[in-house]
Amino acid sequence: MAEFIGKGRKARRCYGFDEIALVPGMVTINPNEVDSSFILGGVKYKVPIIAAAMDGVVDVNFAIAMGKLGGLAVLNLEGVQTRYKNPNEVLDRIANATPEEATKLVQGIYNEPIKEELVSVRIEQIKKAKVPCIVSAIPQRAERFGALAQEAGADIFVVQSTVTSVQHVSSEYEVLDIGKFCSKMKIPVVVGNCVTHDVALELFEAGISALLVGIGPGAACTTRGVLGIGVPQVTATCDCAEARDYYMKKTGRYVPIITDGGMRSGGDICKAFASGADAVMVGSAFARTKEAPGRGFHWGMATPHANLPRGTRIRVGTTGTLEEILFGPARLDDGSQNLMGALQLSMGSLGAKTIKEMNLTEIIIAPSIQTEGKIFQQAQRVGMGK
Repeated sequence: MAEFIGKGRKARRCYGFDEIALVPGMVTINPNEVDSSFILGGVKYKVPIIAAAMDGVVDVNFAIAMGKLGGLAVLNLEGVQTRYKNPNEVLDRIANATPEEATKLVQGIYNEPIKEELVSVRIEQIKKAKVPCIVSAIPQRAERFGALAQEAGADIFVVQSTVTSVQHVSSEYEVLDIGKFCSKMKIPVVVGNCVTHDVALELFEAGISALLVGIGPGAACTTRGVLGIGVPQVTATCDCAEARDYYMKKTGRYVPIITDGGMRSGGDICKAFASGADAVMVGSAFARTKEAPGRGFHWGMATPHANLPRGTRIRVGTTGTLEEILFGPARLDDGSQNLMGALQLSMGSLGAKTIKEMNLTEIIIAPSIQTEGKIFQQAQRVGMGK
């Protein structure tokens, strides 16, 4: 319900992860007997937590490790992996930069032209390990890179920008026709990012295979501060999920939605699924793995923008292996490890046998959920008090 924020001007109240809680149902289920898999492009994946297309998170080795564990990791086709034959030297420079020089350094590093031959090389390196390969590009390069990726054997192509719409207008460059692009691609096309019901519906009608939901919530993203735009992830996910369900009833075609960003812990991930997500995409959680190429650092995809950076380099540290982050055993008390274990235990506690059943979980508005009874954790900066 909208409220007046000024004379003649109303605004709708929206919600983020810290403001809600999930209510257990009448039935509980053994966590080992729930099904937390998801389907994208007709293929079932064991892990519904996707690694984001960020240079501090995903390189060829990380994508292979993620694939072997049953998940997906998106390789950015416009990052250091395709600009440099030896990206490790560049990643060392970024990790060793001071906070004051980091953004300028990253801007300079990303001025190096993309080498198209490296697009095929990186994809072939991933496919050689016999794991799924998912890659991404911005709309302006989607036509060219989509064709290159498909020819090289990629399994899924992601078209990703800060804000995506079907009705993009520009006189300076050729606008990507999302409908035509999806129809001629022979592999699934994931498109994002979006936070509203109506735009989601238009994107579904254009023929996309999955939708990324989220503008500005990422740990290393500064879009909300720089541009002032965004919708909290709980509300954004709920709105796009409603559009997905309406489109399914109307056409019989189900298009999964992927909540992208803003999840700091297993609890946030569980809340995203309860809000309607079919899968989630995270960056900082995976940037903390030993396998991540960022050496304990993480930076947003828009950090290297030449004129208006909308991201920053942050230190997240290295806390465990990829397997520990996904499947445990957890060695930290803050919910940042054993994310799959947290999801399955939450599903069992909620009485949700599948992700689709979890989408139906009762949600309550509970702004005290993070602080109630946690005075000692807050005082000692442990657990939920960190």
